[in-house]
Amino acid sequence: MHALSLGTWWIHVTSVLEWIVAIAAVQAYGQRRREGGWRWLALAMLPALGSAMAACTWHLFDNPEELRGLVVFQAGLTTLGNGTLALAGWNLLRQQRRLDAASQAAARSDEP
Repeated sequence: MHALSLGTWWIHVTSVLEWIVAIAAVQAYGQRRREGGWRWLALAMLPALGSAMAACTWHLFDNPEELRGLVVFQAGLTTLGNGTLALAGWNLLRQQRRLDAASQAAARSDEP
C-alpha cells in the first residue's frame, strides 16, 4: 500500500463507493418511473465499477509486475464501460423521443 498516499487512497475508495451509490440511485429512479432504460443504464455502469476495482486492487498490492495483467483488464473494462454507457444513453434518448411522440399524438387526438 506504499504506492499511493493516504489522500489518494481516500479518493480511490470514495470514488468506488460513490459509483456503487450512483448505480443504486439510477436503478431506484428507473423503478420509480417504471422505465426499463434506467435499469440498462445501471447495468452499463458495472464495467466501469469493475475497472475501478481492478485499479484499486493493483495499487493495493503496490503495483507488482506479476499483476500487470490487471492493468490490461482495467483498460478493457474501461473501454467496454464507455461503450455500454454510450449505448445505454442512446437507448434512453430513443425511449424519451418515443414517449414524446406518443404524448404529442395523444394531445393532437384530444384537440377538437
